[in-house]
Amino acid sequence: MSKTAVFTQGSTFRHILVMTGASTVGLLTLFLVDLVDMYFLSLLGQEELAAAIGFSGTLLFFLTSVGIGLQIAMGALVARAEGRHDRDLASRYCASVMWFSALFSALVTLPAWYFLEELLVFLGASGLTLELAMQYSNILLPSTPILACGMCCAAALRAVGDARRSMYTTMGAAIVNAVLDPIFIFALGMGIEGAAVASLLSRMALLMIGLHAVVKRHQLSCGLCWSKMVADLRNIIPIAGPALLTNLATPIGGSYVLKTMATYGDSAVAGAAILGRITPVAFALVFALSGAIGPIIGQNAGAALYHRVRLTLLNAMMVNLGYVLLVWAVLFLLSDSIVRMFSAEGEAAYLISFYNTWLVIGFAFNGVLFIANAAANNLNRATQATVFNFARALLGTVPLVYLGSQWFGAVGVIAGEMAGALVWGTAAFLVVLWQVNKLQCSHQKTPVSEVAECATASQFSSPRSQMGVPLTTPSDD
Repeated sequence: MSKTAVFTQGSTFRHILVMTGASTVGLLTLFLVDLVDMYFLSLLGQEELAAAIGFSGTLLFFLTSVGIGLQIAMGALVARAEGRHDRDLASRYCASVMWFSALFSALVTLPAWYFLEELLVFLGASGLTLELAMQYSNILLPSTPILACGMCCAAALRAVGDARRSMYTTMGAAIVNAVLDPIFIFALGMGIEGAAVASLLSRMALLMIGLHAVVKRHQLSCGLCWSKMVADLRNIIPIAGPALLTNLATPIGGSYVLKTMATYGDSAVAGAAILGRITPVAFALVFALSGAIGPIIGQNAGAALYHRVRLTLLNAMMVNLGYVLLVWAVLFLLSDSIVRMFSAEGEAAYLISFYNTWLVIGFAFNGVLFIANAAANNLNRATQATVFNFARALLGTVPLVYLGSQWFGAVGVIAGEMAGALVWGTAAFLVVLWQVNKLQCSHQKTPVSEVAECATASQFSSPRSQMGVPLTTPSDD
């Protein structure tokens, strides 16, 4: 039994800052390694290397999205069990989701590996770029199940409120990658294959560090029990299924963006690939924010404290918008330096400059959609997150990217992608906020003690089911 669900007490703003801060450090370290990867490869003087990373990265992100969807189930189920003060149930869910993630991601990865060349050609890779993309993907793609399980470990740690060890898990993996990158790329002369090997070993480190923290520190089980895992599927699949589909919408839209960008040549693809490495670093906090608020929402919803769920959403929005404005100013000032750093020329240089000058602010609406999806996944409305993500990809990204490409060329491609997030991110957040207000009205009134916290919670505060019905508790086998 858990002594207390830590997120059901105290300032929600402080919980957001603590969880997001720790997650940001870990994610930023990982994203920085990817950026340094790109920088090291740019020093080799081949534009095709950056383009190859762009094609490989899009395909690998498609498979990584499977792991992201599965870790959402891990975080939601473990956090809800913690909110109900049931550590035994949290441990059981941890084991079931971990093994389900390993098996499912392996089933998805095998056909992608078999048809690797066909998939890269479909995305637009050809010639030397295709050859390099094949070399990179053939090494890294088979390790997708390892990555999925490592991500689940980090999600389980966040769900029990251990943001620090979740951060250490991702940081440890990133450090392994950062140390090995120059050794394999330059010292051993392996080039793009060296970058892939370093990333493979980093994924192994992620899993080992995460498992140690989950099993040894928190005594959450990771042992396989087929009967329990099968029984738990009735709670895992309703969250993991829609969450997985939700996260697949982004790479589906991204694949269309890359395929359209490929029509403008390797220089345009290289520019998009560089932006694809800069953006996660610049917006690491926004990516971390959606993962950080999940356990906070899950625990409070599990305890039927819906006024705190609403407050968490509003505080997360404030953090998102303020941070994006700050990043916009920084990228605008550093735009020329970024172009020079990656030796970008022609279309690549123009894309980078245009994005940093005009489009950065639009990422705030990606953050809005991330927050709305996190709330939906933790309020037993995972299907809703799927609908809005696919609406963004199919009704937002595809038509707007097509029109932008026809009217404005390569810059219209990235502008159209951003416009889709604006429309559907706003709609998703308004729907989630309405649903939370409705849930609060149908349950309990806000306690007086909590009203005071709502009124005073701010960035200066002192120092971290449908959930209206009980979550199904599996019987022991």
